[in-house]
Amino acid sequence: MGLRLVPDELWELWEPLVPRYPERRQGGGTAPLDDRAVFTAIVYVLTSGCAWRHLPTEFGVSSSTAHRRFMFWTEQDLWPRLHQAVLDELGRLRLVDWSSTIVDAAFVRAKKRGSLTGPSPIDRAKKDSKLHVVSDAAGLPLVVAVSAANTHDIRLFKPLIEAIPPIRSRRGPRRRPAKVRADKGYESAELRRWLRRRGIVPRIARKGIESKEHLGRHRWKIERTLSWLFGYRRLTVRYERHGDLFTAFLTLAAALTCYKKLAKITT
Repeated sequence: MGLRLVPDELWELWEPLVPRYPERRQGGGTAPLDDRAVFTAIVYVLTSGCAWRHLPTEFGVSSSTAHRRFMFWTEQDLWPRLHQAVLDELGRLRLVDWSSTIVDAAFVRAKKRGSLTGPSPIDRAKKDSKLHVVSDAAGLPLVVAVSAANTHDIRLFKPLIEAIPPIRSRRGPRRRPAKVRADKGYESAELRRWLRRRGIVPRIARKGIESKEHLGRHRWKIERTLSWLFGYRRLTVRYERHGDLFTAFLTLAAALTCYKKLAKITT
């Protein structure tokens, strides 16, 4: 199971980025665990959606240790760096399609509320979260974020576009797409002007003008991206009270999604 969740090629790419867990100052204690075993256990929790306490013993890692290491690596910003590493490899192989980027969002139920939750537009009595994704033209997730469910899409549009990382290419790092596509939830004349000032062509749907048939030509790609991410069962329902931990799971899912395309090309 371990090799299926974290194959050798993936671990070779990520191992140099994984920070070492600090040793006990007073000495003693048990021998340090293998980072790959802990990492595999975390990927299993993300993929299966199981609670930490239900982590199978076959990983050789206790649930408390896996959870503690997950929080430590989150504090060390490991997950964005892993995502960046995979994107750089895709960029090096010219597998990032910069002809456009697509922006969209989806709601997720937050069972325990906590930070980055808010009244759901679907059920105002409940506090949920919203997942935000920016993908390339082919649907590769370039940027992911989490907000309260009642956060309007327009508020996060600029931060999401600005968060597109400089991705390796044969002509040097690139982070600016040719176009940005979004549905009517992002409709704003000010956002169009903002994109044009940056040399980006806006393709934001306008109410009463663009038809559903026209939008569907591109929208299905970002919907497929969201489907890929929700394939990681830990993301289908939010159980983390702390928004940064749920964001960590989402970022790891984005990195794994990108790696799957890389693996198809390189194997």
